[in-house]
Order: sequence, then structure tokens, then C-alpha cells
Amino acid sequence: MKLHELKTWPKYYQPLEDNKKCFEWRRDDRDFQVGDLLLLKEWTFKTGSYTGREQLVIVDFIMGKKNEFGIHDEYVIMSIRKINCKELINILKEQG
Repeated sequence: MKLHELKTWPKYYQPLEDNKKCFEWRRDDRDFQVGDLLLLKEWTFKTGSYTGREQLVIVDFIMGKKNEFGIHDEYVIMSIRKINCKELINILKEQG
């Protein structure tokens, strides 16, 4: 399990907050794996900085490794779900 901090544009961050977005499509430059944590941090180009809003999610499923389903081999689609502090503590306990 790795923690990845990722910039997220406002138009993609808000649907996550509204529980309408449950996936991330990303370049697989970090070798994402099931069980990894993503800290999605809202970033705006207007100010060139973070807005302060962020959401912790866990990767439950990955599609696109090894050029499957016609997804370019540099990209993956990750099924994600938000987790809270209690869930994070349980995950860390399971990891040892």
C-alpha cells in the first residue's frame, strides 16, 4: 500500500465530494495498485495553488494494466471509494 498525493482540478473534485464520481483515470506513472491510498487535493490553475479541499480514497479495482480493454498502456482507470479516519486506522492495523 502506497499513499499518492494527486492534484485534482475543481471540475473533477466537486463530483467526488458530491458522491457522483467513483473513479480516477490517470497516467500510470506511479505504478498504482489495488489497496493504494490516493490523497486527492483540489488544485486551481487560476491561482496556481491548492484550494485546501482534499479527500482520501482507496483504490478498490484497476482496469487498464497491460493495455487491456483498449486503454492506452500508459493509463489506468481506478475504482475508488472515500474512506474516513476510522477506516484508515483499520487498514493500517491490518497492514501491521
